[in-house]
Amino acid sequence: MLRTQLVSSMLLMSMMLPGLAFGGGDAVKGKEIYTKFCASCHGPSGRGDGPAAAALNPKPRNFADKKVMDALTDDYLFKVIQGGGAAVGKSPMMPPWGGALKEADIHDVTAYVRTLVKK
Repeated sequence: MLRTQLVSSMLLMSMMLPGLAFGGGDAVKGKEIYTKFCASCHGPSGRGDGPAAAALNPKPRNFADKKVMDALTDDYLFKVIQGGGAAVGKSPMMPPWGGALKEADIHDVTAYVRTLVKK
């Protein structure tokens, strides 16, 4: 009986962990939002090479860079998206999207951005 409960608990936790790792965001929804609001600067594949990037200094973050992205928490990404680069001491060229996006949308974008990392 105890063993069954333990196995059931472990199975339940393993199903919940992927959602926790991405702040509960939905990467599928996040892709739609990213395409509309982020891809013009960060590029469709997140490499910081969108059509508007040529005019920007510094260049937009490359979300495909695993080393860089592994060092950034979901909370940090949320703050950057919500408050812009200036909110975290980075370039004000990254605009704040908190007025245009709901918190759930920002979590969705964060989840999607995590899928762009090249392993």
